[in-house]
Amino acid sequence: MSTVPPLPAVPPMPTLPPALPAPPVPRAECAWCASALLTGRRRLRALARRLSRLVTEPESWLDVGTGDGAFPDAAREFFPYTSFDGVDPGPRVLEARAAERVEEAYVGPLAATGLTARYDVVSLLHHLEHSADPRRELTAALTALRPGGHLVLELHARNSPFRPADVHRDLHDRDCTLLTARPRPWAPAHRVVARKN
Repeated sequence: MSTVPPLPAVPPMPTLPPALPAPPVPRAECAWCASALLTGRRRLRALARRLSRLVTEPESWLDVGTGDGAFPDAAREFFPYTSFDGVDPGPRVLEARAAERVEEAYVGPLAATGLTARYDVVSLLHHLEHSADPRRELTAALTALRPGGHLVLELHARNSPFRPADVHRDLHDRDCTLLTARPRPWAPAHRVVARKN
């Protein structure tokens, strides 16, 4: 009976550095944002109409990543007594204020504004995908909300730093009540409306 020779020692696997998060997709290169701009005002009006069924006449609304204030401009038809403010990383929000689409304008990330418990609604429409620190922006959005306020998120399925199920769990863990259904895996975008308890 022959014996099998021992196998040579296998060198240990090298330890890989932790994976770095993917850099945010610039808004100008985002296929979803580019196509959304084509349907523009009609799509934003439809979104505002749907939100008017969930959110009853808020006093103050902060639109994060507002750009030139297109969403507040479209939403004003359904929320005529609401004061809209905007925050955007770029200076276009100042043009929105000059055009009276928003009343107050903040340039930079939401987390840098220091806004606390000031708004009845905070909307982040395709903003987190383009943020350098999306988790910090989400935390800042919840901080800017008053208790009982509503958070409105719209995430593009492919570019989002979060899976929709993760957002649902994260908001639930932060003592928010979800007012929208679970994500549909086939949908290109996912909308979440939650109430801060």
